[in-house]
Amino acid sequence: MRNLKKITILTSIMVLSSFFQPIFSQKNDFIKEYLERLENSRKYLILIAETMPEDKYDFKATPESMSFSENLMHIGWAMDWHSQSLMGGREARDWNTDIELKIDNKSKQEMIDKIDETFSKTIEFIANFDIKRLDERLDYFGSNRTKRQVLLLLADHITHHRGQMLVYMRLNGLKPPRYVLYQ
Repeated sequence: MRNLKKITILTSIMVLSSFFQPIFSQKNDFIKEYLERLENSRKYLILIAETMPEDKYDFKATPESMSFSENLMHIGWAMDWHSQSLMGGREARDWNTDIELKIDNKSKQEMIDKIDETFSKTIEFIANFDIKRLDERLDYFGSNRTKRQVLLLLADHITHHRGQMLVYMRLNGLKPPRYVLYQ
């Protein structure tokens, strides 16, 4: 009777773990795949930033648009805010006083270095993020979103502003670096 109870418990554990293992695996795969995408996005964005001549960094398509350099640094600001503040709980930088992720008096190379550093910090944060917290919900500009959705929104945001930067290159007669899938 005692052995039957042990066999029943072990069988129950095995059956239940077969249901939950794929769920945990999917979450692990999500982070792994997201980090691969973010790393590829970093490489492509830096290539774009390096290709644009420094004297074109102030270019704007329209007076109300952000400049090439403002788009670049805005991507850094958004990565920092989405990961470190929104998902990580760190107090957000004060846009009016914090100059680390603003153009300020930075050269082209200093901006590229800052973006690269911000990608590194974001990648490290996400790599160490507790996957059990991906389903946590938070307010995202009035919408109730999971932290998984916030990561997807961040990827979209990077792509959106990088696309504007590519258009700025074309408007200046430059051929952007070739797009590589899954950036």
